[in-house]
Amino acid sequence: MVRYGMVIDLRTCIGCFSCVTACSQENSRALGAEVQLGARTDIHLVERGVQPNTRLLFHHMICRHCENPPCVSVCPTGASYVTEDGVILIDYDLCIGCKYCIVACPFNARYVHESLGAPDKCTFCYHRVKDGLEPACVEACPTFSRIFGDLDDPESEVSRLVSSGAVPVGSWHNTGPKVYYVPNVVKPKWGGGEE
Repeated sequence: MVRYGMVIDLRTCIGCFSCVTACSQENSRALGAEVQLGARTDIHLVERGVQPNTRLLFHHMICRHCENPPCVSVCPTGASYVTEDGVILIDYDLCIGCKYCIVACPFNARYVHESLGAPDKCTFCYHRVKDGLEPACVEACPTFSRIFGDLDDPESEVSRLVSSGAVPVGSWHNTGPKVYYVPNVVKPKWGGGEE
């Protein structure tokens, strides 16, 4: 069995938004309806530190494809579901547009797709993954900051990165997120402050 996950390496991300653009283009084609820039995945710029030593960090917003997804458990029709390889998808034919899943997601990873009249979210480009391809955001990243693969395969790059310290942001929600981050650590100087 495969258990898909992603690692985002914040040490190498340059904030170019190639992942955001690739996601919008690929999924607009796949859905046959426009996916707005930043809808399924986005990068928020966060300033850290104290002047004059501030640092710009990139916070990637994406569905975490949780092990215990609250979006799936609240769905009254079964439209939100988990595939056997751990990807959370939406069956738009079953969705009644109640938006319970949007409210239940602690990561703000879902939005209403106006053309579909239903909630939408990142799917790890499951239509590509089933064909042996990587998600569009992973393929488009010029610095290889997004890594996708089988979390249960000890030989996979995602598994090695998780074993060596990549962390799931938001683990306190107890949802078991499967998107991990290699932090861009800001180390404190001796005597206080940040580098």
